Amino acid sequence: MPLIRRVAFLSLHTSPMEQPGAGDAGGMNVYVRALAMALAESGVEVEIFTRSTKAGQPAVEHPGPGVCVHNVMAGPRRKLPKEELPALLHHMVEEIDKIRHQQLHGRYDAIHSHYWVSGVAGLELSELWGVPLIHTMHTMAKVKNLVLESGERPEPRRREDGEQRIVDGASRLVANTPAEAEELVSHYGADPDRIDVAPPGVDLKVFTPSFRRKSRSLRGVRPDSFHILFAGRIQRLKGPQVFVKAAGILRKRRPDIDLEMTILGSLSGAKDFNLQHIIEDAGLSDVVTHRPPVVAPELASWFRSADVVVMPSFSESFGLVALEAQACGTPVVATNVGGLSRAISDGRTGILVNGHDPSDWADALEDLYDDVQTREDMGRLAATYAESFGWQRTAAITLESYREAVGGLLVPRR
Repeated sequence: MPLIRRVAFLSLHTSPMEQPGAGDAGGMNVYVRALAMALAESGVEVEIFTRSTKAGQPAVEHPGPGVCVHNVMAGPRRKLPKEELPALLHHMVEEIDKIRHQQLHGRYDAIHSHYWVSGVAGLELSELWGVPLIHTMHTMAKVKNLVLESGERPEPRRREDGEQRIVDGASRLVANTPAEAEELVSHYGADPDRIDVAPPGVDLKVFTPSFRRKSRSLRGVRPDSFHILFAGRIQRLKGPQVFVKAAGILRKRRPDIDLEMTILGSLSGAKDFNLQHIIEDAGLSDVVTHRPPVVAPELASWFRSADVVVMPSFSESFGLVALEAQACGTPVVATNVGGLSRAISDGRTGILVNGHDPSDWADALEDLYDDVQTREDMGRLAATYAESFGWQRTAAITLESYREAVGGLLVPRR
């Protein structure tokens, strides 16, 4: 198999240096950075290209050995809505190509693009440089449009068309789960032989189950409260409104429960989504604490402080939060959708809820509150389950995908 020395990552709409849970930054940011670091540990140099979004930002940043991030000058040096980025694609391609020619090595063995905007740019660069494109969708327009929550705008046709071009033109596609691979086939007509499944990983050095009581104390969580935590971007697609309504039902049903709720994340997407009003309507203002996103070690401490972590998402390609929470020994209640059915072992490490009826979610939370032994058993099994999801495994599978592409075993459809 071909030797892979250097790979160009494209993450143009959001930087892996951004804080997850803020703006458009989320699980994909964690994925890109962690995968790059794991590949570097295996001997592959990774150069990540993203768009510069603020004045004074260095041209190059180094998150770790063997990994660098190029902040590409294209458009205004501020954050832009994702919808405005396609207009900058050709400019970004030109700037990335300039950077490539300034590099002493002058060559990459492969391009790995993340999200559709990067994939469309990757198609141009793949042809320009004569190297294969490997693409990871992370989310898909056609899948998101099938599960729109009321008030959410559908993904534009331009994105669907762009994703179709990527599926047709990429040498390989990397999916997070077998379910995502099936979606690529059913919605975009992808060739199953071009798809590799590489489950995301978790940093098992940071997300650990140790010192749970200490974490509750550090985070100011009452010793005997039932602490429920949501971590993620504040948008309808992630479902925090479902969690809040469910907790409101639970509180009315069971006033004996000393309920404590923490929400970690900032508003993303539609600006008319007012979670605070939903919290007030549910009568939960006195038990909900809303905090901004936090760095990984602090996030791990918050996970350990919780009795349950909730993920009421309407769509998830995988759901890294679920994996990280379980690695900290905390059971997860999540929607039975997308990659969450793979990230969680239903009935063993957490509970998968079918749909988004707040009453069903209240039932699941009440069951876990009442059965302390099951909750603790789930937490222990969750930590063990998460141990099989290290980033080195993800990197090894991804590296094989690169080798398949570089070896030209499958010729991309143009």
